[in-house]
Amino acid sequence: MSRYGHALALMGLLVLGGCMQATLSPTSDAVLTPRDRQLLAHPPYAQAQIPQQFQRHIVDYTRKEQPGTILVDTDARYLYYVLPNGKAIRYGVAVGEEAMAWSGVATVGRMSEWPDWIPTQEIQERLGPYPKRVAGGPANPLGARALYLYEGGKDTLYRIHGTNQPEYIGQAISSGCIRMTNEDVVDLFNRVKLGTTVVVLPPGQNSTAALFGRRS
Repeated sequence: MSRYGHALALMGLLVLGGCMQATLSPTSDAVLTPRDRQLLAHPPYAQAQIPQQFQRHIVDYTRKEQPGTILVDTDARYLYYVLPNGKAIRYGVAVGEEAMAWSGVATVGRMSEWPDWIPTQEIQERLGPYPKRVAGGPANPLGARALYLYEGGKDTLYRIHGTNQPEYIGQAISSGCIRMTNEDVVDLFNRVKLGTTVVVLPPGQNSTAALFGRRS
């Protein structure tokens, strides 16, 4: 085997070894309000079994974002909420289809519990017709919570929100917004403040944490 081949083999063993040593550390259950429990008790959609890699966990985090930052790894379908001491909470998400995905740096400009959904004109033309306003509730596409992303003080029209289609977590299928399970978006919402920085990596730019971070 060539020197190059030996190097590749060694790299493979190192990566495999890191994976074998990794251990999962699930976070505690989301803190639901009485209204949450009532609305989610019998949701009008099928419960989905979220694959383990997209379930909520605490992981090692090797990037340099400050604690309290949200980072979305579009390619890996992960959202990280950065914690102190090199840790983060990692959530599985559904992201936008490639042609409709948004990326960049934004801030949380508005936060809403069980928000109403107002379909944009583009969504009406592409997927509608829908009512002009859909009342908040478990059948609403925005789910239990919504974080509204602002850029330069203006609403980008992109959101981090819950979903009434949890079976799509881990896929690129939305109209650009970032979807989470209702339980996960409640957990995130309870941690976030207005003005929180949100970094959304474009396709093709994986986060170091997603590629090399060790789950702990």
